[in-house]
Amino acid sequence: MYTQIAKNTVNTHYWHQLKDGRIQCDLCPRFCKLHEQQRGLCFVRQNLNQQIVLTSYGRSSGFCIDPIEKKPLNHFYPGSSIFSFGTAGCNLACKFCQNWDISKSREMDSLMSQATPEAIAKAALNAGCKSVAYTYNDPVVFHEYAIDTAQYCKELGIQSVAVSAGYVCAQPRAEFYQYMDAANIDLKAFSEDFYHKITGSHLQSVLETLLYIKQETNVWLELTTLLIPGENDSEKELQEMTLWVVENLGPDVPMHFSAFHPDWKMRNIPRTPTATLLMARNIALANGVNYAYIGNAHDKAADSTYCHQCGELLIGRDWYQLSDWNLDKNGACLSCGTRCAGLFDSKPEQWGAKRQTMTMF
Repeated sequence: MYTQIAKNTVNTHYWHQLKDGRIQCDLCPRFCKLHEQQRGLCFVRQNLNQQIVLTSYGRSSGFCIDPIEKKPLNHFYPGSSIFSFGTAGCNLACKFCQNWDISKSREMDSLMSQATPEAIAKAALNAGCKSVAYTYNDPVVFHEYAIDTAQYCKELGIQSVAVSAGYVCAQPRAEFYQYMDAANIDLKAFSEDFYHKITGSHLQSVLETLLYIKQETNVWLELTTLLIPGENDSEKELQEMTLWVVENLGPDVPMHFSAFHPDWKMRNIPRTPTATLLMARNIALANGVNYAYIGNAHDKAADSTYCHQCGELLIGRDWYQLSDWNLDKNGACLSCGTRCAGLFDSKPEQWGAKRQTMTMF
């Protein structure tokens, strides 16, 4: 567990002192170089007394119980409920941020709810949740809070799920994912130009995270791409992205293509047409991705899971509500016996589409 040095503040490991007296944060590839009292771009990591500290430990932007499919994870205990929380701040600068009121906030330090890692784990258990999600803002920036929570969760048999952009350095990445059971990584585009101009980051670091998770861990992995009209939705880019996924991560990594809505600093761009989402899904399937879905749009067929061998419907979904279930107790297709990639209970839970706000004391 990490050591608190003051209320809501803990020491961190990933930093070093520079010759000019500043401290460099080594958590993510942004490598913020900070003078005394200065905060990094993420806002929640600060140079305090010549060391980098996390200032949001034990503070959250809120707690909710969600369907696991909302993360989105379609192959990680479908139908189950997940206890979701996040903090403030983010280490990316996405102009299209859909959670900008949380990730870009500079006021939430005084507004956030209080909850220890142990309290979160116990609340999830008492609510009957199968897992806890580190989400809303990127758990990379509340690394220590997430890890301590995941350790308490493990003791209680609760799974841990990271919802992240994957922009993190190698050493903290390895520490973080040893405590995670599943992850949904935002593969925001497949061009360095997009990452640099629209998110203020770099594609290669994200690809390295994807390769690490798939090749070096047992973490269940799914991908999400928010398709923005005119920015990352060309057939060429989608072809390149999906071919890279199949070649480097394998055909069983599910891909989710979600609709953009005008927000934050990109309010002049229209919402993504459903036809674009379906085009992306079809490209992914044609290029060998076994499981491809659309999000933020209603299409029962494109939300459902099919056997990649015989084409039979395995899991029917209508928004977040499960209908059909044609898997045996081992997660295999009832028609042909081919196993569906993922982690499944013998019978699905039926949390459904409801979202339940939680109050922590």
